[in-house]
Amino acid sequence: MSTPVTERRLTVRDIRKGRGPFVWLTAYTTPIARLLDLHTDLLLVGDSLGMVLYGMASTVPVTLDMMIAHGAAVMRGSKHACVMVDMPFGSYQESPQLAFRNAARILAETGCAAVKLEGGVEMAETIRFLTERGIPVCGHIGLMPQAVNASGFRAQGRTAEEAARITADAKAVAASGAFAMVIEGTYRSLAAAITQSVPIPTIGIGASPDCDGQVLVVDDMVGLFTDFTPRFVKRYAELGATVSQAVQAYAHDVRARTFPGPEHCFDDPPKEPPTRT
Repeated sequence: MSTPVTERRLTVRDIRKGRGPFVWLTAYTTPIARLLDLHTDLLLVGDSLGMVLYGMASTVPVTLDMMIAHGAAVMRGSKHACVMVDMPFGSYQESPQLAFRNAARILAETGCAAVKLEGGVEMAETIRFLTERGIPVCGHIGLMPQAVNASGFRAQGRTAEEAARITADAKAVAASGAFAMVIEGTYRSLAAAITQSVPIPTIGIGASPDCDGQVLVVDDMVGLFTDFTPRFVKRYAELGATVSQAVQAYAHDVRARTFPGPEHCFDDPPKEPPTRT
């Protein structure tokens, strides 16, 4: 069932005061945002664009300028969904003041509603600093892709110590004023317990169906990003194969000189009859 269309764009307040289930997807471009807009509650301009669109090995090299450019593109392509932009690695960890300058730039130059940043207890001061100054923040705990060099890509919460750390992160993010939090790559029972214990919506990705909503990378979900499919992704289409078949058919027609056909060409204008002199 599609999300009911409202006469206005959904806001951070709509998400903060509800408990879902919320439908979130990543979006990086104007055309994709147009396709997703009416069916989603929030479009996340994720720093995953570094891997999905630019072929990077991780999200670490993504720049603030890249996020702003894609955030503005998604805003141009959407009218209904709330839009949120990831803060890239290095744009907020140094200090709350640096985080504010960069978050303010994201909001001002894209028109988006909120930013998302990774981290729990260690980022609580920064989240509070931003929210107290009018910048809505979504937290991100559990598996944190920007920390791939330190922790790698693996499910989180397998030990009691890890579970306690992630739980503390969740409580710190909520207490600091975040309007929601993403829980990524975390064991199901832990994600469910966190959802029950915090007063803000939780959005799962590789976590639990008991979260207040779900988010996926859209290219994974529709089968465009085919190099690797995480365990937690359900493919709702195989557009990669469709695109490949379409290009194969196009290449065949070009080489056979059957494309372009007469219907694809502009005929020469009729020649004017010669005039008598």
